[in-house]
Amino acid sequence: MLPLQNELEKIARKLGADMFGVADITVAQDFICKQGGESLRKFSYAISIGIRLLDSIVDELHRHKDLTTIFTYKGLYNTVNSRLDHIALLIAKRIQRADYQAYPIPASQSIDSDKLIGVISHKLPANLAGLGWIGKSCLLITPDFGPRIRFATILTNAPLNTGHPMNGKCNDCSECVNICPVKAFTGASFNPSDPREVRFHAYLCDRYSESRRAKLGEGICGLCVYICPYGRRNSESEEST
Repeated sequence: MLPLQNELEKIARKLGADMFGVADITVAQDFICKQGGESLRKFSYAISIGIRLLDSIVDELHRHKDLTTIFTYKGLYNTVNSRLDHIALLIAKRIQRADYQAYPIPASQSIDSDKLIGVISHKLPANLAGLGWIGKSCLLITPDFGPRIRFATILTNAPLNTGHPMNGKCNDCSECVNICPVKAFTGASFNPSDPREVRFHAYLCDRYSESRRAKLGEGICGLCVYICPYGRRNSESEEST
């Protein structure tokens, strides 16, 4: 590993990151720039950092209408996102001190309320870095934590060693598709050449969140995070030890 890259990973992990990877994003630059703007084309690499969510909280998400569960999960979600943004900023500052450019993308930020998209899909660099695959839920599924993890991204022109994309392992599993209250997932497997709508009707998810916010005071759902066998398997194995 390159000295700068080794230092960046140490910074991330010391501050609480559970996953760290680097992706060559030149293969997806047209897609990235179409979503986030042409100014992003100057970046050839993306650092992906992830923080695992707490199983003790995610395991309670089947209590879908319990206010304690809902607001506890929202608090965890916000806290993890804030920590990811903090780590991303410090990594970007270190890259800048090494005379390279760095552009941190917040963990949770929307730039288009109609299309429901951010500057970049954090799943894309995480997948290209080899940290996991994009599942039928359109979430990044990691071998160790399933989808029970949040990501932030730092775009950079610093030359770094990159990982390799991980192939999907969902196979015939449709747990996330079946549990979705509004059937927002079609059950289609990820194909980078397909638009998101082939797999996920984001507007159905968004409308459901808005209806929950009106009734319960908070719209966050998380059932697709809860049900994934990869995350649940590891949660159950830890509970038994």
